[in-house]
Amino acid sequence: MFNSVSFIGAGRIARIMLGGWQRADALPSRILVVDANPDAVAALQADYAEVIAATLDEAAQADLVFGALHPPALNEVLPLIAGALKPTAVFCSLAPKIKLAALQEKLAGFKRLARMNPNAPSIIGEGYNPVSFAPELPGPARDDLLALLKPLGQSPEVDERLLETYAVISAMGPTYFGFQFAEVERQAKSFGLDASAARAAMHAMLIGTVDTLFASDVPRDKALDLVPVRPMAEYEPDIVGMLQRQIGGIHAKLSS
Repeated sequence: MFNSVSFIGAGRIARIMLGGWQRADALPSRILVVDANPDAVAALQADYAEVIAATLDEAAQADLVFGALHPPALNEVLPLIAGALKPTAVFCSLAPKIKLAALQEKLAGFKRLARMNPNAPSIIGEGYNPVSFAPELPGPARDDLLALLKPLGQSPEVDERLLETYAVISAMGPTYFGFQFAEVERQAKSFGLDASAARAAMHAMLIGTVDTLFASDVPRDKALDLVPVRPMAEYEPDIVGMLQRQIGGIHAKLSS
């Protein structure tokens, strides 16, 4: 069990995880946050009164330390906390690209390590957050981390070599489609549906579509050809091309 949890980084990832825990009434008892931008910490404190502004050294002394920075910034911070982590602590990186072996090296041999890819729906407890553990992290520590993450959604244990793939699929996936869903909802309201009806129609349509594609025995080609009118058909090759270029490009960058 972790009596204290810290975030090195007060950005979106910290907000997503704190929001999920708050919604589930499962916030850790002691939450420390440090960020190079004091305003970012203050913004979290405005929404989560339990957050304590900390120094980097104080954050490094928590029972569970989350590295919630982009890879370049995290690479700069890791040597600064090497030697400051408690021997019984766990360090969990939320950043892509930096492997467990590199974390251990930059943390002066610290081996109680994990990596996780949080995704946005964790803020409502419906996340998909793949996690990988260093071989040296004991079973009880793994169980404690998974128990802490449970209110955020699913946290399947995966091969570390696949984490960057999950980063571009499940972690970044909402950004590929969210703005499109929001625009269709906006148009629904402009056509006369009130906000409640538009939201209900969008929710039912999206859940049904996703389940038909990914949770049914309807063949994929049949599932994609159930609606006789496809207003976007002429643009589909361009959209697929954009997805291939952009997702493929970011995956190549993270995997290099």
